[in-house]
Amino acid sequence: MQGVLTGFAVIAVVIGVGYVLGYRGHLGDDGRAVLTRLAFNVATPALLFTTLASADLSVIFSQRLLVTATATAAAAALFVTVGLLRGWDAGQLTIGALCSSYVNAGNLGIPIAVYVLGDASLVAPVLLFQQIVVTPLALTILDLSRPGESRPLWQRLTTPLRNPMAVGSSAGVTAAATGWTIPSPVLEPLTLIGNMSVPAVLLAFGISLRGSGMPARGDNRPAIALSAALKTAVQPFIAWGVGVGVFHLHGAALLDVVVTSALPAAQNLYTYASKYRVAEQLARESILLSTILSIPVLIVIAALLG
Repeated sequence: MQGVLTGFAVIAVVIGVGYVLGYRGHLGDDGRAVLTRLAFNVATPALLFTTLASADLSVIFSQRLLVTATATAAAAALFVTVGLLRGWDAGQLTIGALCSSYVNAGNLGIPIAVYVLGDASLVAPVLLFQQIVVTPLALTILDLSRPGESRPLWQRLTTPLRNPMAVGSSAGVTAAATGWTIPSPVLEPLTLIGNMSVPAVLLAFGISLRGSGMPARGDNRPAIALSAALKTAVQPFIAWGVGVGVFHLHGAALLDVVVTSALPAAQNLYTYASKYRVAEQLARESILLSTILSIPVLIVIAALLG
């Protein structure tokens, strides 16, 4: 329980600082946009590269990842199915599906893994899966669904190769797969730049909350409520069902996959929505709502399975 509260407290403080910055206007009218561009184009790609370059890629094929991947795909598919029936557009479907399934494995998952699960490396499988598979796929969809696009076919097909996040991820995986030891003069500047990613994302998210009302209100209320419910309740339940019924997990292994799936939507999803100027309210309010709701959910899971 202490780990859950500690992880959320750290995030809340940084978001609160961002809110104050926005309220006082210290970063000017473009502060949020600059932080978003910094995170998307520079800091997060550097963080992905340095993280994945030293990762053990064998964890991708672990049993636990199969459970997490199944729960992720199921939650996203449920949102897309409902969204298609309601006629939501591609941008809203993509961002909503991400908010329904993409967990905060980095800045929240790591401290919770340390304090609740006892091992920070336990979030590595889902972190790798999201950055290698989910993020490039989602950003490619957002790229290709931009209104008014009339680029040649070859440019559209090579979209993932030109996306900074995908480039950072693929370069990191290549370095890990080849066993390349990155020289310190290269690694240390990238590490320093990558360390800006999480604070920049959280500060930008906090700035965006200035002037916002309570979440899940207005025209996007159904999508926000659906994504938050899928993220905080349905996804961990699916992970528990698949873990017990299919892979026969129990004890610490079962606790790991259920806690990981119950983590709230990641703040960097707002960065994606803001970058592509689609479903920004949906991303912002769904992240906020799932973060609030996940606190009691994680405490109950830790009490029942811990």
